[in-house]
Amino acid sequence: MSDSTEAGSAARQNSPAPLAGEEWVRPRPGRTGYRNDLLLALALAIATTVSLVLFRITGTFDETPGWQSTLWVIFMTLPLAFRRRWPEAVAIVASLAFTVAFVFETGEMLFSQISLFVAIYSVGAWGRSRRIATVVRAIIVSGMLAWVFWQLIFYSAVQDYLPELPRDGALSPYLAYGLINVMTNLLYFGGAWFFGDAAYRSARARALLEQRTVELAEERERTQQQAVALERVRIARELHDVVAHHVSVMGVQAGAARRVLDRDPAQASAALSMIEQNARSAVEELHLLLGALRSEQTEPGTVPAHLDNSTRGVEQLADLVADAAGNGLPATLSVIGDARALPGGISLSVYRVAQEALTNTRKHGGGAATADVRVRYLPDAVELEVSDSGVGASAQRRPAAGSGLGQLGMRERVAAVGGTIELGPRPRGGYLVRARFPLARGGVPTGAPDGVSTLRQAQGRPSSTSEAPLIEPAAPLIEPVEIPATESTENV
Repeated sequence: MSDSTEAGSAARQNSPAPLAGEEWVRPRPGRTGYRNDLLLALALAIATTVSLVLFRITGTFDETPGWQSTLWVIFMTLPLAFRRRWPEAVAIVASLAFTVAFVFETGEMLFSQISLFVAIYSVGAWGRSRRIATVVRAIIVSGMLAWVFWQLIFYSAVQDYLPELPRDGALSPYLAYGLINVMTNLLYFGGAWFFGDAAYRSARARALLEQRTVELAEERERTQQQAVALERVRIARELHDVVAHHVSVMGVQAGAARRVLDRDPAQASAALSMIEQNARSAVEELHLLLGALRSEQTEPGTVPAHLDNSTRGVEQLADLVADAAGNGLPATLSVIGDARALPGGISLSVYRVAQEALTNTRKHGGGAATADVRVRYLPDAVELEVSDSGVGASAQRRPAAGSGLGQLGMRERVAAVGGTIELGPRPRGGYLVRARFPLARGGVPTGAPDGVSTLRQAQGRPSSTSEAPLIEPAAPLIEPVEIPATESTENV
């Protein structure tokens, strides 16, 4: 398993379980985070103690017993060490301690306000349930503002309280003082609320970004694995096409040479020459395929040999049919329509489908079988049709002898370029392979709308599934031109 997959699994394991009604829950900090909270609480406790001592020296809250002030400092600051573990409880304790400081004239008015701000902020930033966080902050803020309003209203009737601020007039100095206090508290509590929610949203966005990063890494790894699997399938298909064709030819020629070795040495020698030629062709194709796989880099401007579609294509169909004819399978090639250049992928697929079809005819069609290869160039497509007069129709009554990989390879090749293929016995006997490759203007493949071609297979070949027989194809517009069964040229 790769590092990205391990990181994704670890992130999912460390993520807290989602609460009911919550889309995301902020993970708790690690030991470093809790240690920082403890240091913050101790620092505020020390600062609050120093400030309290200075206030008492000035005569403010100097009548409060020392033990009472000490307890107040403890409850006002030290709970902040747990502000990210139990933020709601810490905020409630800090709010009560802050209120006690003014009701009983105990405490100071500087660092205690910082402690209360941090406590309310932590509820918004670290609350696991957003609903509970909102309710707790709403109770604290509304309670504090109600207390401020009550004090302002109560002391407005007490003339001894701030006597330097007259109460007369629509906008009296005391009213202005009260409005300043209200605005200050609104900014104070509103800032703690806003920045707490902003911290939560920022943490959520960062967590989602990290999650998407992990998912993209995992998806990239899956894509690479799929690409490797597809490449293996493609290589297996290429090897099957090369080996099955040449080895079947070599087997036929070896049998012929064995039968005529004593009475016709010249014919046996010709058969052995054909075996040698096919062996060299097979070795050359395997060398090109495997050599390209071994090389990690190719020269600039070159294409790997196993992907170079110019080595095998429609142009080599004549050689392929001539090889079949020269190896004991009477075969003809017909080209219907105006021939034109095809895309490399389609050209290679046409060649390989024809090669596999002729190989199957040689293996399963019987000794008297003949083959007919037709290529039709249509305005928007090119069609390949390979039919034979063998015993394919009777093969459906025999146990399957083949593996079916050849037909599977034909389907995959045709589907890869957006074409369709039909496989099955003909009503008059024999077997038919018909493939259609769609083209746009200029020979560019149009492809199927959904990227998957419609495939249909009928009865008759070994390892094929049962379906209704295909309809006999119409007669060609041009009569087939028989290629003489002469020695074929070597494939390049």
